[in-house]
Parts: sequence; structure tokens; C-alpha cells
Amino acid sequence: MSSSEQRRRQLAREKFERQQKRREEARRRTRRITAIVAASVAVVAVVGVSAFVVAGKDDDKDKKSEAAADQTPTPEPSESESKAPTPPMKIDKKATYTMSLDTSQGDIAFSMDAAKTPETVNSFKALADKGYFNDTKCHRLTTQGIFVLQCGDPKGDGTGGPGYNIPDENLDALGKAGDDGTVVYPPGTVAMANTGQPDSGGSQFFLVYKETKLPPTYTPFGTMDDASLKAVEKVGAAGVEGGAGDGAPKKAVTVEKVSVEKS
Repeated sequence: MSSSEQRRRQLAREKFERQQKRREEARRRTRRITAIVAASVAVVAVVGVSAFVVAGKDDDKDKKSEAAADQTPTPEPSESESKAPTPPMKIDKKATYTMSLDTSQGDIAFSMDAAKTPETVNSFKALADKGYFNDTKCHRLTTQGIFVLQCGDPKGDGTGGPGYNIPDENLDALGKAGDDGTVVYPPGTVAMANTGQPDSGGSQFFLVYKETKLPPTYTPFGTMDDASLKAVEKVGAAGVEGGAGDGAPKKAVTVEKVSVEKS
């Protein structure tokens, strides 16, 4: 592979990770603002105008914290911001499960080994059983450097999640990272999206439709069958809206219904 091609792929990977981090930072800022407003309203009821001073000081601290965070390699941890409890463990940890997506671009299915990724499989089954993924869109397609279709966000803009995080699992499944800090995610791999922080997965996942090199920090938890991979390849071949290398897929993918069953 030429050095220019390696550099292009490296830049694409870095862009992918920066976007994941920016989306998480936006979610944190929204939660902070909501908390400050709620606190301000409560204080106003008790001490009147002094609440403005309290909120103002808190806001200044937030701005200083954000400025400091911007100068660090990674954003501050977000695990403590999770509000919803993780689903109770109900799956058979020795079994294989199949997640089936009925989509506007054909059926997509992949197998999940609960022995290797029990927390991930359990979460996906719990979410699927309550219809969490129904009538959602696969909001992001990447066609340059890395080759993935990202789904699982009920908001459809990359900022949604179930309100809790699940731990990273099976990170050594794809081997040891090379000199460039990456491993190969083969076509057909299904892996968890995250914010760049450890144990920050939620409900978003990506489907790899062409060999992709990324750091071994994304839980690989599923494998598509051949027919499903071909369906995702067609979406990838159609490209991104507007001709960019990263964005909404030109062939819109609506996930109409999702089920997870023991194989």
C-alpha cells in the first residue's frame, strides 16, 4: 500500500474518532445546561436573585472545565452521566444469538456469541425486545479510509443512546495492534460504536462492509451472513448524500423491525 493511501486511511480513522468524541461532548453539554437550569429554578424559589450568581459561577466553572478538556487527548469520562440502569442479565451466556434487522434495503442479520460478549448481547436483546430499534435509521455511512454503516441511534443524528453504557468486550479478538495502532476489522464484522472512552458503548453499532483498519477499541460482537453483507455493500456502493465520504447514505436505510433470538 502506498504511503499516501496509508495516510488517507489514517486521516479517515482520526476523523471518525473525532466525530464520535464531539457527539459525546455535545451530549454532555446538553445534560450540564439542563442540570444548571433545573438547579437555578429551584434556588430562585428559595432565595430569589442570589440564584443568578450561583448559576453564573457554575457556568464559569463549566466553561473552564470544557477549555481544559479541549486541551487533553480525550474527553472526560461519561460513565457517571448514565441515568438508566443496565438491563438485568437474562441471556444464556453459553449460547449464540441472531440479531435480525428488517430494513428498507433488505434483511440484515448477524450472529452474536454470548460467551465472548455477554453484556453486549444481553443489552441488544433487551433493547430489541422492547422495540427500541424499530423505525430508526442507519444515520451514517463512511466510504473513504474506513468502510462502515452506522446504526442504532433512535435520534438518527449520532447523539442518541439508551441512557446507560455497557463495558468493552472481546477487544483482543482481532489480534494485536500493528505499528500504526490498528487492527483489521474484516468485512462482515459488526462492532460497537463508542465515544473514544473505555466502556462507553450504548446502542449504536457499525456494520463493516469492506476491510477497515481501526484501533482495537471497538467491541466486535457480531458477524453478518453473506446475504446481509451484500445488502450493506450495495448501500456502500451507492455512496453518501452529496458525494462526500462520510455522512447520511444515499440509499436511505430505515430499520423497520429488529429481533434477537437464540440460535
